[in-house]
Amino acid sequence: MMEKTLPARSMSRAWIGRYSLAWLGLWMAYLVPQQFALPDQLARVDPAGRIADFGVINAVCGIVALFTLPLFGTLCDRTRSRFGRRRLWVAGGATLFATGLVATGLQSDWIGIGLSWLVCSIGFCMATVGFTALVADQVPEAQRATVSSAMFGPQTIGVVLGLFCLTAITGDLLRYLLLAAGVLALTAPFVLKHRDTATTRSDGGVGLREFVASVRDNPAFAWIFGTRVLMNLANALATSYQLYFITDVLRVAHPEQLLLLLTMVYLAWTLVSVYVCGVLSDRLGRRRVFVACGATLQALGCAAVAIAPSTASALVATSLLGVGVGAFLAVDQAIITAVLPAAENRARDLGIMNIGLFGPQTLGPLLAGLVIDGLGGYQVLFALAGVTSLVSGLLIYRVSSVR
Repeated sequence: MMEKTLPARSMSRAWIGRYSLAWLGLWMAYLVPQQFALPDQLARVDPAGRIADFGVINAVCGIVALFTLPLFGTLCDRTRSRFGRRRLWVAGGATLFATGLVATGLQSDWIGIGLSWLVCSIGFCMATVGFTALVADQVPEAQRATVSSAMFGPQTIGVVLGLFCLTAITGDLLRYLLLAAGVLALTAPFVLKHRDTATTRSDGGVGLREFVASVRDNPAFAWIFGTRVLMNLANALATSYQLYFITDVLRVAHPEQLLLLLTMVYLAWTLVSVYVCGVLSDRLGRRRVFVACGATLQALGCAAVAIAPSTASALVATSLLGVGVGAFLAVDQAIITAVLPAAENRARDLGIMNIGLFGPQTLGPLLAGLVIDGLGGYQVLFALAGVTSLVSGLLIYRVSSVR
């Protein structure tokens, strides 16, 4: 059965603002190193093996996340302290994340970089478990799309702000120190002001048996998990190899400049879509239509670049992908928290659900590489991404408990 206990008190704009500010610090410190700081650092410490090193680091961190998210969720549900259970995991995760960032900046070989970044990833997972669970604990249904936007909207702002700051800085340690300071400074207002609600005792375990039970005994949970996996997988397939697509297929004179333009267009449309769709979803009381529309737009973007690959179609596709994924992210947390099986195991079940976010990010690039090399190239890749996206939009209508 799905949980019936719903929060009644509306969250203030100040609470939502602090929540969004904290996610800005987390996203900036998590995404900017993956897009810029880590590849740049690896290129200097191991020029010949930088691509393989980066792939191994991401794969290991992704696999570890698949296990730590449900584990941390169960431990978070069972935590009892004067500091609160969710707030303790947010504060502890942010602190561990910042520590790992400083350690990453001090490394001079790729194994040290990888181990330090693994610490960062674990800290990010800890904070994620606490942050997502407290939405189910305290945010009323009518505000959950707005709060989902407050969680995912800062992704775009964080990437742009982080890249702007870090590209102007030389020296790995200074870059990572800046990111670490950002994590601590931007999460501090939330940690200091937030107070957890009264706790209920968790009776859930963690492991394969609990995962299977959550999926088997709660059909809505299972369908939404499948929707999340396929939507994120479609996006990973469509975006993982943009630079190589520009270089190998479009053959423009300056591929890096076009990649930057496409990235900015994608991020801008995602940001607009996340906030507009979040507000509209709460006002209309509708969730599923935004997932379906987002999936359709993402599929149309894939079709455009698969049928007629060109710079113009790439810009159109990037815009459609941005609007589509933004519409999905705007209601993502609202839908998930509406079908959690039991209040006492919220963090554990959200940890399981978050596998649907991190799993495709890990496996998507690997699958995309196989398709490009052995199954027909980029057109087949974009076609596969489009079909996957459409299927995700159909699965959401299997969930009758969400409007």
